[in-house]
Amino acid sequence: MTAADPPAALGPYFAVRSGPTPPPGFRPLSELYAAEGPLAARVAEVARVLGTDEPRVAASTAHLGLAARLWSVALGTAVLTGRVPELGGAWFALPPQGPFDLWVPSGAGPAATAEVLEATVLDGQLAPLAAAVRTVVPLAPGLLAGNAASALVGAARQLGSVPQLRGAAAALARELLARPALAGTGTATAPGGPLAFRRASCCLYYRVPSGGLCGDCVFTRPPGR
Repeated sequence: MTAADPPAALGPYFAVRSGPTPPPGFRPLSELYAAEGPLAARVAEVARVLGTDEPRVAASTAHLGLAARLWSVALGTAVLTGRVPELGGAWFALPPQGPFDLWVPSGAGPAATAEVLEATVLDGQLAPLAAAVRTVVPLAPGLLAGNAASALVGAARQLGSVPQLRGAAAALARELLARPALAGTGTATAPGGPLAFRRASCCLYYRVPSGGLCGDCVFTRPPGR
């Protein structure tokens, strides 16, 4: 891949549709976080796929996947175009599995800065997502914040697989990790070297049957169940 390729070339989490009107079957992104929205069904489907009977594990995994999708689109667009997508006007379609389909209004969004990404993603999307998840399954706020940080770093590292994008992606990620919503969620490597992150919480994936520790987990070995 080169820096001139579309975001989808980085993988399905970075793909985004755009145009004058959303495609048929799409819903406003705000409905994902609504009380009667599809989040509970999504968590149940994740539990089925993972083979877990622990609602916390399924809810955390579902949250991490949704956060990764939002960060990938926002950070990818920011690094590739210098603009932040208008997620406030986004629409979505949620398949039973895999990343949700996302449409954003056509036209350039605001200039890409850490402040704008914080307002667009952390405040505008991940805060209501975390609140919605906690109405389905009570999860610790620190765990959900750790998921948000982990998803951010994952998106930045994927962007970093393209040498021309590595520096900008890592710089924005480090700035965002220092914002109040993510401060204390973990430790990132210092600038000047590859971006890596060790979180201060656990996403609980080790509790999935045959699951293990994630690469950025706070634990060095799975705790006893």
